[in-house]
Amino acid sequence: MTASESYDAVVVGGGHNGLVAAAYLARAGRRVLVLERLEHVGGAAVSAQAFDGVGARLSRYSYLVSLLPARIAEDLGAQVRLASRRYSSYTPDPATGGRTGLLVGPGGSFDTIGAGADRAAFDDFYRRCSLVTRRLWPTLLQPLRTADDARRLVTADESADAATAWEELIRQPIGAAITDAVAHDLVRGIMATDALIGTFARTDDPALSQNVCFLYHLIGGGTGDWDVPIGGMGAVSGALAAAAASHGADIVTGAEVYAVTPDGEVRYRRGGVDNVVHGHRVLSGVTPTVLAGLLGEPAPESAPGAQVKVNLMLKRLPRLRDSTIAPEQAFGGTFHINETLTQLDGAYETARRGEVPDPLPCEIYCHSLTDPSILSEELQRSGAQTLTVFGLHTPHTLAAGDPDATRSRLTDAVLASLNSVLAEPIQDVVMTDAQGKPCIETKTTADLEDALGMTAGNIFHGALQWPFAGDDDPLDTPARRWGVATAHDRILLCGSGSRRGGAVSGIGGHNAAMAVLET
Repeated sequence: MTASESYDAVVVGGGHNGLVAAAYLARAGRRVLVLERLEHVGGAAVSAQAFDGVGARLSRYSYLVSLLPARIAEDLGAQVRLASRRYSSYTPDPATGGRTGLLVGPGGSFDTIGAGADRAAFDDFYRRCSLVTRRLWPTLLQPLRTADDARRLVTADESADAATAWEELIRQPIGAAITDAVAHDLVRGIMATDALIGTFARTDDPALSQNVCFLYHLIGGGTGDWDVPIGGMGAVSGALAAAAASHGADIVTGAEVYAVTPDGEVRYRRGGVDNVVHGHRVLSGVTPTVLAGLLGEPAPESAPGAQVKVNLMLKRLPRLRDSTIAPEQAFGGTFHINETLTQLDGAYETARRGEVPDPLPCEIYCHSLTDPSILSEELQRSGAQTLTVFGLHTPHTLAAGDPDATRSRLTDAVLASLNSVLAEPIQDVVMTDAQGKPCIETKTTADLEDALGMTAGNIFHGALQWPFAGDDDPLDTPARRWGVATAHDRILLCGSGSRRGGAVSGIGGHNAAMAVLET
């Protein structure tokens, strides 16, 4: 075992949040060490050539960016580039077998599905939501407010609409606000999906986990816009890693941390050699459950994940049953499949019984339409495109048993759902790799747990929490004020498990660094 070295901060986990924390601390003159188990940094925010012989670097796990504040990249000098998508969404209407659908964006009309009466209410609903999100967004990079202080901030102008929006988003199940706002089942479903991505709940759940999820999906930038990272998600992590290194942080990959003590000792194994280092502070980018294991403590309760992700490489975009919409329009934003509110509720009940929903609610993103740079020049010339399909209501319980069988079953469900709204089977336009295998890659919650250490495959490292503290929560230390505290003074959360963590945001890393710099 090598002799112990001391650092101002040891960061366990080189995901994007860990890199942000390391960069801020190193920029402030602190001696920082980042330890990453894998041979590369980035965690879930990585790109990879997923298919043998196919020149495309896909965002393998995470895919879009909304919650990364521009201020973080600017502070750190990280060259992160994002591009807006031209369309918001397209949703084929299952009532017509996909022969009609709703395009939200340029040229779209609610009249195409007979929902013209909902248009104004739809817009007004999101206008009210923005009264909450625009006020709360800047607070995510500030010490925590209490719930009462957050409410006063939102309603400071004494607007009746702001008070109504607070009640709709924060105090009552979001399903009630959605069903009160619009009447069409498909429109309700489009609105509801943001409450359910990665969260296993109904929109009327009194526990309100779906409301927390909904708020995080709408709060980014205060607008809720989800942008495409130029160069793929790996370019984001690469820029953050470069920034951390430029400020002087030491980043060590292939370093598997196997023990942490409350006094800041960190033991890790690299290349068959055991090492021990000491940190005045230890910042944990791993899940709270993994951290408990490193500390030798009982695992905390942790909400399981509830999603499946399928990456596809296509020779071209598939034809639609809706002849009024070009594939470039349909796939230019978020493509919703079998996501009416009725279908979402039915899928939840099916999954709760331990069965794969049929049809499976899904949504699709086409990175390459907005950013073709992830494709080789040859693929770009050929008209090839990438698709990322995200399946909802597939809780970790469905991933139990044989992983290959689970992956196959969920892949079949995703492709069947997609085919239900296409004019041709998606399999007909899927490319094959150098071995003649279809370019289809599926990542289940079990895969996330195995490859990335995400407990029970939860992409948020556990249940999301409100971006403010409870009125009675103690905020008497820097770590508590910044939402990164653990039971040990020297150990802080810096990943998605922190109070305002989740998604590709860097907020957990920023806030952990701010807490350290206050001590």
